[in-house]
Amino acid sequence: MAGMSYTMTDTTQLSTAECYGIALCELGEEHKDVVALTADLAKSTKIGMFGEKFPDRFFNVGIAEQNLFGVAAGMAKNGLVPFASTFAIFTAARSLDQIHTDICYQNVPVKIIATHAGTSFGQAGSTHHSLIDMACMRTLPHMTVICPCDGAETYNAVKAAYDIEGPVYIRINRGFDQVIYKSPDECNFQWDKASVMNEGTDITVIACGSCVFEAMQAARIAAADGGLSVRVLNMHTIKPIDKEAVLSAIADTRRIITVEDHEVMGGLGSAVAEVVASSGKACAFRMLGHQDSFSTIGLQEDLLAMAKIDANGIAETIQEMMHADFEADDAWDDEF
Repeated sequence: MAGMSYTMTDTTQLSTAECYGIALCELGEEHKDVVALTADLAKSTKIGMFGEKFPDRFFNVGIAEQNLFGVAAGMAKNGLVPFASTFAIFTAARSLDQIHTDICYQNVPVKIIATHAGTSFGQAGSTHHSLIDMACMRTLPHMTVICPCDGAETYNAVKAAYDIEGPVYIRINRGFDQVIYKSPDECNFQWDKASVMNEGTDITVIACGSCVFEAMQAARIAAADGGLSVRVLNMHTIKPIDKEAVLSAIADTRRIITVEDHEVMGGLGSAVAEVVASSGKACAFRMLGHQDSFSTIGLQEDLLAMAKIDANGIAETIQEMMHADFEADDAWDDEF
């Protein structure tokens, strides 16, 4: 934990990916069964930090992502706890068969750290944008899906992954996220419970990953411009989702917006919508994200703005949602 202490001048060196590297090295110290694997992306994903410290427990399979996960599954079947890392799109699209059959079907403890998710590698274009990975991973039996909001939360998620039963998918960005928590201790991370980032009674914004910071900024804009009380939930764990947090939001605010740097179909928005539908209680509901479309090429901040999942876009949707009306009695008596 001491390795995560830093000042503002250190933040560029302590990106989300750097924090993941630190956490993995600490796990290596604590547990001799931890091994790490890469597909020739040791430097880009920061898993190379583990390789430098534990060269005899580090394996580079070359540019062969499908082999990466097949080898990791074999190691897990033989009593090891592999942490395998590559870009999120290579994980979800190129290697889905191996993750489905070798890892999830056998329910082995392979922990996947998928980097450069969403549009965080914006300049690389659609071949490197990952807008479908959460949809793929949350449909796989036995898979836990986590999408941390910053470096400190990533640190905690990686440490927690070791103790979570079965396979785990942790989705992080290229590494240049905003600092939300000053230290891992501050975020009080519980992997299966959403974190309340801002209390509110008028409307709830449920976000994950880099969109958590944008949602917090939008809540401040809505409070300053319209006096609105906006609840912000950091839904870092997409599967299993914190149903209680969603149900409380329905009961308390009756208006919900989900925000994700991902396709709206199959990701956070769909997961929340499933909870809303099964509850039998009505609410005004809007899913923000990429709307059945590929993203163009550019800097991530521009791409978030174009998709209306930056602070201004979320604040605009909050204002629109506040005009949604309910029954005059506002009661549940006539609802299932």
